[in-house]
Amino acid sequence: MADQLQARMEKSIQALRSELATIRTGRANAALLDHVRVEYYGSMVPLNQVGNISVPEPRMLVIAPWEKSLLGAIEKAIQSSDLGINPSNDGEVVRIVMPELTEERRKELVKQVRAVGEKAKISIRNIRRDANDAVRKQARDEGLSEDESKRLQEAIQKTTDKFIAEVDSIVEHKEKDILTV
Repeated sequence: MADQLQARMEKSIQALRSELATIRTGRANAALLDHVRVEYYGSMVPLNQVGNISVPEPRMLVIAPWEKSLLGAIEKAIQSSDLGINPSNDGEVVRIVMPELTEERRKELVKQVRAVGEKAKISIRNIRRDANDAVRKQARDEGLSEDESKRLQEAIQKTTDKFIAEVDSIVEHKEKDILTV
């Protein structure tokens, strides 16, 4: 049961990291475009499946589409995303220059990061609740001793505390990234 608990909480941490990767800091990061979808022959596909994304400079992303006819669609998809960045198209590639973040925008992003972190903590607490319920059910149905039940619940709480601390650490690191000018 401890392995299953650990694995479920680890998945919450992975989900947190991938969601935080899409929140931009002052530097360019290809993961920023992970949620952008481009129309390609009538279906919406992830941007990284229609072109090569590179980071030639700390504040610039370059997207080289595999088909030149996709330049307009890529540009339109980025503009319609909620990233707040404007791409430029030179006929060969799409360039995105990351603007400096204003103090106000940095504070908004920090709030967003904290909200994502809180969501991860809630997920971890829900996993703890499920594990504690399973221990109580086992005590009731299979005659698990009260001492053993308490020991298992304490172990579950220690695991939960460890993962909550990891969430705090990840969120704190992301906040530093955003607030660094």
